[in-house]
Amino acid sequence: MDKFLVLGEALTDCVIRGGVTTETPGGSPMNVAIGLGRLENDVTMATRFGGDERGTALRDHLAASSVATIAQAGDAERTSSAQATIAEDGSADYVFDLRWDLSTEMIPAHGFTHVHAGSIGATLEPGGSAVEETLRRASESGATVSYDPNARPIIMGDPGDVLPRIEALIGLSTIVKASDEDCEWLYPGVSFAEVAGRWRDLGAALVIITQGPDGVEAWFGDAHVVLPIVTTTVVDTIGAGDSFMAGLLHALASQGQLGTGEGRALEGLTKATLIDAIEFALGCAAITVSRVGANPPRITELSGI
Repeated sequence: MDKFLVLGEALTDCVIRGGVTTETPGGSPMNVAIGLGRLENDVTMATRFGGDERGTALRDHLAASSVATIAQAGDAERTSSAQATIAEDGSADYVFDLRWDLSTEMIPAHGFTHVHAGSIGATLEPGGSAVEETLRRASESGATVSYDPNARPIIMGDPGDVLPRIEALIGLSTIVKASDEDCEWLYPGVSFAEVAGRWRDLGAALVIITQGPDGVEAWFGDAHVVLPIVTTTVVDTIGAGDSFMAGLLHALASQGQLGTGEGRALEGLTKATLIDAIEFALGCAAITVSRVGANPPRITELSGI
């Protein structure tokens, strides 16, 4: 079985819907880890949260989905939070209170076949440097690497300031998944095909751009794939991209595509098997958006996909 390491923030989502606030565990990388765990993968998360009540809730949430954590996960000064205000169409606007102090000394050096990183934890210092170094080590060791920029302008600031770090991480990655909003923020006026081409030139083997209700585009080798979303009733979009990411990685692992060694990443991937993997990921995302919050499916809910 593949062993996954997920790097990034775990935090408390304070969701405001119709004037009522509820607190739930969140954070894009943690949602990916939870998604992988619920799909019965072996996954460890390198994250940081406090020993407070919110931190205890995060630890319990990870454990309930069989996600292990690094030894120093619960030693932070406080637990970070994100306030999400849900609009009538289900979209979310965020305000963050974050502290991110992961170090390379906290992260196991070996033993993982695939490493995933993304969002705020990949760019916010001081922990962002540890994430970049960990991806570098993973790539050099022959593990496959995935990255989701999942841009948060309110935290990341000017796109020109954060783009060099994002492109450095892309250059270390086998798989890059981004949203249309990420691409439009980072490269205004540039087509998705041009963005994908740039990222492939940097070193990514597989680039996938999700486009909300307009579906998904993917580029791999000579293949260009365009697929529609799975039709469902949208309750909210929190965690949809993360559920897609977890589903994609699970599907690729099931096909034997991950952790195959330096120079052989995704060696057996074909257009047909890529479509299969993306369709599975879209099924995971469809279940997630049909219910409240970042609540990715368990493997038992996907028997028909």
